[in-house]
Amino acid sequence: MRGSSLFALFAGAVCIALSPIWVRVSEVGPTASAFWRVALAVPVLWLLFAFNYKNQKNPDKSQFLPLLVAGVAFAGDLAFWHWSIQFTSVANSTLLANLASIFVTLAAWVLWKQRPRGVALLVRASLESSPTALLGDGLGVVTALFYAWYLMSVKGIRGRGASTLYLMAVTTSITALILFPVALASGEALLPPSTASWLKLLGLALVSHAAGQGLIAYALAQLPAAFSAVGLLLQPVIAALFAWVILAEPLGALQIAGGLVVLAGIYLAHKGSG
Repeated sequence: MRGSSLFALFAGAVCIALSPIWVRVSEVGPTASAFWRVALAVPVLWLLFAFNYKNQKNPDKSQFLPLLVAGVAFAGDLAFWHWSIQFTSVANSTLLANLASIFVTLAAWVLWKQRPRGVALLVRASLESSPTALLGDGLGVVTALFYAWYLMSVKGIRGRGASTLYLMAVTTSITALILFPVALASGEALLPPSTASWLKLLGLALVSHAAGQGLIAYALAQLPAAFSAVGLLLQPVIAALFAWVILAEPLGALQIAGGLVVLAGIYLAHKGSG
């Protein structure tokens, strides 16, 4: 595997691991924060794309439908995950969302014959580290389905040659357009009440979305889909650490043991995919 792609995947996972922290401390509702997460990133992404246009492959109109599908999938992912974060711990909600690794691994095996290596250990760690959340938090499981759909869509789009910035700009715009009426219909207060609130949402938009998802989209063009999904299980481990340090959420012995097993599983998956 290319070292830069591996670094991008893990760096993206760390950036996204901050997102449940931003959501938890946000002073707007979960649907509103999901909207601002993408809406505030849209102008930045289009500016970056415009400044780098000459260095990128010209957009192909045939890619619009796959981009639309990716945008719809990501809208579902954000809407359900932001609500999931409100009802359970950061560690549990992030773990549940990252059950997407199971669905992506199976799809990659069926579609591209990318046999999973080192995945069984990771799946067992995921299931054992938070049995209560897995039984009770259906929102997190639905999130995982949408997130798997999004990752597979991005993998396919990148495989057809779309640049990272173009993919991010278009899918983020589509997601924002979908989430705006949903946020309005939710009845939540849409506008943040203070400068500090805006800064939290900017962190969510620029660090977790633009940087985090952008790095992952870049990595997906180079790495096997099955390993990428497995590598992203670094996210719930880091998110649990952030929640422990920033939000004082307790880490139980089972969660710590599960995190260590996840890290070991990522290492084994890397060796098996190399």
